[in-house]
Amino acid sequence: MIQALIGPLSNLAGTWLTGRTEAKAAENRVRVAKADAEAQVVLSAAQSGQEWERLMAKNASNSWADEMYAIIFALPLVLAFCGDAGREIVQNGFAALETCPDWYKAMLGVILSAVFASRQAAKFMGKK
Repeated sequence: MIQALIGPLSNLAGTWLTGRTEAKAAENRVRVAKADAEAQVVLSAAQSGQEWERLMAKNASNSWADEMYAIIFALPLVLAFCGDAGREIVQNGFAALETCPDWYKAMLGVILSAVFASRQAAKFMGKK
């Protein structure tokens, strides 16, 4: 009688162990698939960033905006050496900028970051 019960019980235990092993294997396959997907997302983001940098560098070679803004930013420096009248223009200009709304200053920072096509400039503006 016990002999008759041992066979089916061992089959039941074997089936349970096989099912448990298969479940663990399936969980591991899911983990590997998730890790692969995350790696693809990171790789895709890196490639997109490189492509963006390449396009911006290509477009910047035909742009005069960098030079224009460099001249605009150099004007206060030049005017500061042009006697009292130059210094007065610079001081009045910066005083006027102090009264500008914050949204205008923020937009100016965004525009300058975009014009110079530099992620570092955007990071620098974000730290201040």
